[in-house]
Amino acid sequence: QVQVVESGGGLVQAGGSLRLSCAASAPTFNTYAMGWFRQAPGKERDFVASIGWSGRATDYADSVKGRFTISRDNAKNTVYLEMNSLKPEDTAVYYCAVDLTAYSDYPRGYDYWGQGTQVTVSS
Repeated sequence: QVQVVESGGGLVQAGGSLRLSCAASAPTFNTYAMGWFRQAPGKERDFVASIGWSGRATDYADSVKGRFTISRDNAKNTVYLEMNSLKPEDTAVYYCAVDLTAYSDYPRGYDYWGQGTQVTVSS
């Protein structure tokens, strides 16, 4: 069983920044790809970004490219999502997930999810 816990959400004005953190309890965290997703009210959960096991491979949704940056610190079993130039349409619950396929650069699916952290961007 892997526990995934997100933190760092909050209320921010448009144009502002937030950094989300995701801590995972997996002992071999440094071999797993990770992803961030978001779900706005009344909408489906959408992909935001992913990062491979080593941190070298990243992928982003078109809507966040150039504004969001995903990174990881394997020594802390933590993945981050740095969000800049936030827009009201970025308002959503943000979820972190882990792909337990070892040594994957791009997640093929996700095995464990966190409970989410709310991000609200005011105009």
